[in-house]
Amino acid sequence: MIEIRKASLDQLIEVQKIAYATWPETFSNILTPVQIDYMLNWMYDLDALKNQMNEKNHVFLLASEDEKFLGFCSYELASENSKKVKIHKIYILPNTQGKGIGRKLIDEVKKLTIQNGFGSLYLNVNRFNLGAIDFYLYLGFKEVRKEVIDIGNGFIMDDLVLEMEVQ
Repeated sequence: MIEIRKASLDQLIEVQKIAYATWPETFSNILTPVQIDYMLNWMYDLDALKNQMNEKNHVFLLASEDEKFLGFCSYELASENSKKVKIHKIYILPNTQGKGIGRKLIDEVKKLTIQNGFGSLYLNVNRFNLGAIDFYLYLGFKEVRKEVIDIGNGFIMDDLVLEMEVQ
């Protein structure tokens, strides 16, 4: 049975392990190896993850089965001082995709969105990550805009912003 739990500071190493196991496969046809390495170091260094949790109010959820961590997501209530919740990250180990883990993580964030009185949740997704986009559209997200974000070192994130109303 898949369990979803809030990650502790000490469990951020598990988030990092999942990201490093997932990103090369997820983005190998979208980003260069150099950009993948840059982004992993930028977003998934343990100090960066701790900063996201402590300074930026990101909450990390870990999905596990039989005490093995299979995926994670992070979200932020009232992102950008709005009445919305932002899913910042969601990744599932490639060999465990298709087991409903991503849906369970998003369902948990939806539940927390409603419990905290927010009306919608949103996320950014690379516009070339077609499998992820199809998954989010299937769950009820709708495209609201495109964003190109300069992340430094000559790299950009070329994203779609998807949003879902919740009740």
